[in-house]
Amino acid sequence: MSEGGLFSTYSLCSDAAGFAGNLFAFVLFVSPIPTFRRIVRNKSTEQFSGSPYIYGLLNCLICLWYGLPIVCSGIIFVATVNSVGAVFQLVYIIIFVIYADKDKRLKMLGLVLAVFSVFAVIVFVSIRVFEPPNRQLFVGYLSVFSLISMFASPLFIINLVIKTKSVEYMPFYLSLATLLMSISFFAYGMLKKDPFIYVPNGIGAILGIVQLVLYFNYSRNSAEASRRPLLESYA
Repeated sequence: MSEGGLFSTYSLCSDAAGFAGNLFAFVLFVSPIPTFRRIVRNKSTEQFSGSPYIYGLLNCLICLWYGLPIVCSGIIFVATVNSVGAVFQLVYIIIFVIYADKDKRLKMLGLVLAVFSVFAVIVFVSIRVFEPPNRQLFVGYLSVFSLISMFASPLFIINLVIKTKSVEYMPFYLSLATLLMSISFFAYGMLKKDPFIYVPNGIGAILGIVQLVLYFNYSRNSAEASRRPLLESYA
């Protein structure tokens, strides 16, 4: 095969991985919709927390900045997935603010202001202080730190499943989408030879596998428990 053919196949594979990652990420972005339907229906945020959407917005903005050509060229799928993610997070935050009580509303508005302030500082510093390729290193390390920080949520869910021995709070399709997205962007990062993409997503893939193993383990236990006679303990 000619060098041009190899390059074409290589580009096709990397684009396919990036496109797949975008599709699976979309599943994650729309997953909070039932929660916000409930908030709109009840006209209250109840006991729901807005923090995950604040963290999600900051993460998407940083990773979006990393994926733009001014920082790192040739990884447009990183920019597209995070631009869509930022829009979803912003919409969720707006709905949350509308239906939150006064204290929650003020806290959320303060956090949103903090997010955009931090992002503005990152953009300013990366442009005015750093030149390529140091600009890519600066933003890349920030994006990795941001992504790894986001793994606190799967770790919390994993801990909750082990403690409760129940998969009630770990939906199967959400865990599967997380795994598939992480694998897709891990492959995309490897093909692009970009450790700032494949390292955090490799960690995400491992956590996704752990979630699915726990799901199948504890869902089987739950099924077996549900088939036991209700008065078994009194036999």
